[in-house]
Amino acid sequence: MATPQWADAIQRGLVQIAPDAVVHPTAVLILADRTGQDRPLVIKTGARIGAFAVVHGGTILGEDVEVGHGAVVGEPETGYALRAHHDGHGADTVLGDGVVLRSGATVYAGVRIGVRTTIGHGTLLRTGVTIGTGSQLGHLMTVERGTQIGDRVRCSPLTHLTAQMHIGDDAFIGARVGTINDKHLIWRDPDHEEPLRPPRVEAGAKVGTGVVLLPGVIIGAGALVGAGSVVTRDVAPGTTVFGNPARENGGRS
Repeated sequence: MATPQWADAIQRGLVQIAPDAVVHPTAVLILADRTGQDRPLVIKTGARIGAFAVVHGGTILGEDVEVGHGAVVGEPETGYALRAHHDGHGADTVLGDGVVLRSGATVYAGVRIGVRTTIGHGTLLRTGVTIGTGSQLGHLMTVERGTQIGDRVRCSPLTHLTAQMHIGDDAFIGARVGTINDKHLIWRDPDHEEPLRPPRVEAGAKVGTGVVLLPGVIIGAGALVGAGSVVTRDVAPGTTVFGNPARENGGRS
């Protein structure tokens, strides 16, 4: 396993790695963040890091974590995002026991993923995302900064979850779901910006394939949104809505 880079980091005490952990010889270690600060790396028992994966300092890989080929873990945020500029400071990035990160996934610094959660091929998790236990995110998803996803959540491929969303426990999000948190679509115009208003999906709610959630809408606990709907207002708990605009049982609102 030990390339000169990894061996030197272990000798310096910057990398703690369990004896039975497996790191592919082509895996890349980057301990310093963009500001030049070294951050330690912890790899616990049974963890595996695949070929050409990139692991940044500040990361903790729990027991039996699998980091797929070409995945990136702990990438510091740089540039303009969420109405602020970021200088590349690192942060603690935690993958709980049994997490599976499929090939090509990217996990930014400051992300926390609960035990036994799976992240699909090519999925992007931006800074500050938190995901609970036993959840499953499909391939080619984007989860923006600060979004919170609960336990046992299923998110299907090609979906975009906008910044600062809340997805409750046991919720289901279908494929190609689009979410919006900016009512007037204002970008880099501080004189006219308003507070962001991310949608919210409560526990046990189901959002069908191709749904669009507009800013600020709340999908109540146990509600069902039919495929292809455009949700312009809150959905009461336990109700079924569909259409454009989405209405309860297709009736008039």
